[in-house]
Amino acid sequence: MKRQNQSFVAEFFLLGFSNFPELQGQLFQVFLVIYLVTLMGNATIIVIISLEQSLHVPMYLFLLNLSVVDVSFSAVIMPEMLVVFSSEKTTITFAGCFVQMYFILLFGGTECFLLGAMAYDRFTAICHPLSYPMIMNKRVFMKLVIYSWVSGIMVTTVQTSWVFSFPFCGPNEINHISCETPAVLELACADTFWFEIYAFTGTVLIVMVPFLLILLSYIRILFAILRMPSTTGRQKAFSTCASHLTSVTLFYGTANMTYLQPKSGYSPETKKLMSLSYSLLTPLLNPLIYSLRNSELKRAVMKLWRRKVDLHTF
Repeated sequence: MKRQNQSFVAEFFLLGFSNFPELQGQLFQVFLVIYLVTLMGNATIIVIISLEQSLHVPMYLFLLNLSVVDVSFSAVIMPEMLVVFSSEKTTITFAGCFVQMYFILLFGGTECFLLGAMAYDRFTAICHPLSYPMIMNKRVFMKLVIYSWVSGIMVTTVQTSWVFSFPFCGPNEINHISCETPAVLELACADTFWFEIYAFTGTVLIVMVPFLLILLSYIRILFAILRMPSTTGRQKAFSTCASHLTSVTLFYGTANMTYLQPKSGYSPETKKLMSLSYSLLTPLLNPLIYSLRNSELKRAVMKLWRRKVDLHTF
């Protein structure tokens, strides 16, 4: 479609998986279930950690923040995506697209920093157990959490404002499931070279650098685990870190493939699947990874349940 230089796009159309109309109904049902399970799982973690005083330690407070990010991430993407699956093309206003992109980048960037902070917390706890209470004190914990959120806000504000400063003069069909930067940028009627340089640099700093630091932390953790005299201690430490590393690899791996090359050679359908991986599967799996195999969270659930039963009894 030929672009008209003097026209202005007031709204966009999200195409989603409209190339497969026969699957729209099944996709709607599948992703509705994923959304509900994601909300329930993360909300459960938020409530348990908030109510149980014994879990008010850095490891679980980081997990609380991660669950808040995951719930928010899903809430930004999933409702609109479900609407997309229920129709061939879904309209989203220019302002609505701006807001969605802003919060996708905000929660995605904040999660990158939080996962890095959680890796540092586990590294300190396993490699320096005696010094852990002094190293990871309340002040350090608060600084890491605030840094994660503030950094996410700063990067997001710059990137989203820059993207929507470009003129959009048609076509206005976003061949994606949401208003993510690479998909929207393809519709800009201007030279985006300098933005792509900025986006590449930002992705390296926000995604690749924390990911490499996490890998280095876990290499150190692995050697520390192997030196543990207790078999039970090794198994517990390895289980916790393996779960964290699984979530990290899934999130960072697919995010890197999407954002390191905004105009990459990946097909639109491949980009959509990669987006689903880090924006939907990670928020779905995090509660399962961190809670089902965590004995302290299970004990906290039972304690809260018994407290509730006792209150009803009296």
